[in-house]
Amino acid sequence: MQLPEARRKFIEAWGAFGSAWGISRTMAQVHALLLLATEPLSTDDVMEQLNISRGNANMNLRALIDWGLVSKVLKPGDRKDHFEAEKDVWRIATQITRERKKRELEPMVKLLSELERTEGASNDAKAFRKVTGDLKDLTSRIDAVLERTTRSDVQWFLKAASTLLR
Repeated sequence: MQLPEARRKFIEAWGAFGSAWGISRTMAQVHALLLLATEPLSTDDVMEQLNISRGNANMNLRALIDWGLVSKVLKPGDRKDHFEAEKDVWRIATQITRERKKRELEPMVKLLSELERTEGASNDAKAFRKVTGDLKDLTSRIDAVLERTTRSDVQWFLKAASTLLR
């Protein structure tokens, strides 16, 4: 397989994976393009290479910056903004984990904490508190594990992952 075809396949696949991770296909494709780029790319470069509009490119570049996966860089002699992706895959995985934890898990823990205080002495109310309490316990434990994982070094992560995969 030639490099252009391999790059195209990677960008398409990363876009599909991104959809499964809770981000838009285009956002993941922009990330993949920047991940593969050997030099920072301008918004125009992103638009041209992915055949997307300026608004779409700008929106997704800002989102990737918000996620901490892409940074804006200045190129001497060029007034355009340029962008580059973090290349360290462990940092990428850690940052994605942090963002998903913040956006998905922490709001769920907060909601379950509120629901835990549901009043009532009926069997239905007790059953409701039991289920939401159990879910809160589970999500709190997952949250704690993810917190430790994102703060730990790569060796701890590898050890934990290999233990889970056995």
